[in-house]
Amino acid sequence: MPKIVAILALPGVQLLDVSGPLDVFAQANTEAGRTVYDLRVIACRAGPIRSSSGVRLLPDEVAGQGGQARERIDTLLVAGAPDAATLQLAPRVLDWLRATAARARRYGSVCTGAFALAASGLLDKRRLTTHWAAVEALAQACPTVSIEPDSLYVRDGKLRTAAGVTAGLDLALALVEEDLGREIAMRVASQLVMFFKRPGGQLQFSRKGETRPAGRSALQEVQRWVAANPALAHRVPELAARVGLSPRHFARLFQSEVGITPAAWVEAVRVDAARELLETGGEPPKRVADRCGFANADTLRRAFIKHMGVTPTQYRRRFGGGAEANGPARERN
Repeated sequence: MPKIVAILALPGVQLLDVSGPLDVFAQANTEAGRTVYDLRVIACRAGPIRSSSGVRLLPDEVAGQGGQARERIDTLLVAGAPDAATLQLAPRVLDWLRATAARARRYGSVCTGAFALAASGLLDKRRLTTHWAAVEALAQACPTVSIEPDSLYVRDGKLRTAAGVTAGLDLALALVEEDLGREIAMRVASQLVMFFKRPGGQLQFSRKGETRPAGRSALQEVQRWVAANPALAHRVPELAARVGLSPRHFARLFQSEVGITPAAWVEAVRVDAARELLETGGEPPKRVADRCGFANADTLRRAFIKHMGVTPTQYRRRFGGGAEANGPARERN
């Protein structure tokens, strides 16, 4: 019998959170030569579902109302919406989520659909991911969760969660591989012109500004000076002297108010500066390293992989605006 894949579309749903995974499963049916997946869209209330882009979806069923499919749902996913963090779902929808997830072989979310799972208690003490911009809000909404902010998708027992929007395709492809094997999943990726395993994590797309000035005004002034001059040494004694504190007191105060050590913050600033140069210029990695305060191109490469999950050259090829962005990489770093 076909496996029922049901996607609960929240009001104002991001259309690609629904259509992306469904297209992956539909293509898997084509590649397998049979109907492996029976695809359903579930609404939270009666009537068409208006997406965030204005496109309307006609659901197959309404969660928690009459006419529910009697067949067991194999895979349940919740598709996110731009305002998912503040949506108040009806108790019957939350009850339906809990009951359906308990019977399903696996359940999960795409992007901010995780907030609906959190509201239903299905994320308590679980390991997961969500869109990079929603990590802090989800952690506040569900303090017991362990969030992997750089992962494209995470598997934790029956739970499957995906990061933002297009990561729903990555998750769906991983589910197809679980069910039908690597060969069919690779054929699906080929037909949809997508990575079989996308390199790097989601933080390479992040614009959340971890290095924005924080803490008291004196510390913010130091941070602005570091950001304006990333190539300088920026050792703790010099930074402490700028605010008239001892190095030990400065280091303790900085970590207490900013949340990370001065050295870690300086490294993040330098990576941000390198990102900007890689996006807008064509300088080789050695020159980028010099301008951003890294000792050499290898040091830049290690820091970049640590923060972005990809090398500087890979990042430039994806996000750069120059000729190098569309051609083969020439630099090893």
